[in-house]
Amino acid sequence: MTIMFNEKGSSSAAVRDRAPRVRFSGLCAGYPGRPVLHQLTAEIPPLTTTALVGPNGSGKSTLLGVLAGVIDPTSGDLEFGGPRPPAFVPQRGAVGDALPLTVRQTVEMGRWGERGPWRRLTRQDRATVDTVMERLGITGLAARQLGELSGGQRQRTLIAQGLAQESDLLLLDEPTTGLDPEARERIATLLGELVADGVTVVQATHDLAAARSADTCLLLREGRLVAQGHPEQVLTTSTLAQVWQPA
Repeated sequence: MTIMFNEKGSSSAAVRDRAPRVRFSGLCAGYPGRPVLHQLTAEIPPLTTTALVGPNGSGKSTLLGVLAGVIDPTSGDLEFGGPRPPAFVPQRGAVGDALPLTVRQTVEMGRWGERGPWRRLTRQDRATVDTVMERLGITGLAARQLGELSGGQRQRTLIAQGLAQESDLLLLDEPTTGLDPEARERIATLLGELVADGVTVVQATHDLAAARSADTCLLLREGRLVAQGHPEQVLTTSTLAQVWQPA
């Protein structure tokens, strides 16, 4: 198993435009006694939105966890075309309501990778937090507890935490699940703006409307890659029927 961060991939705009932001080959991963991903080979283009699509149990979240570095591959090659690790935004349900954290404290955690959890944030760190909170429209929520937020507000807080890491690769696990249509549209617009600003976005999603608005899709079933490419080519009626049919 090989994992590489390729600094040359981010040293030149011309190179970055050609080289994949992430490339993996023969990738396998899972949990003790339970393999989940089987021999996945794909590329994630830079400066795009890539949707990981598939039914429950297809391996979307596991693949996202491997890309985020929280799950170790068991075999295969994984290469990142940039020097910085990705920023990972978990599902809203993975962050407990009982945590005594304010919105600002939650976003500030995005700077811990630079400073460590016990060191005082610098003036630049605080300025970064201010900027991303303003961009996500949550400055007025700074003193609110996470458990007091609506679903959309909470999701924007978690995305702000991811952006505070200042990575050009943002990984999101089901960012629009359980949100109302207005909140889903707001998140979709934000992700499009991030790509325009130079961020590569990868999201695991059940939302076929979100997947169809992506630049590229990886379609998974039972931990195997069924198809990859533009949503119009991948998310066809026949392919979706094949993927969602009972095992």
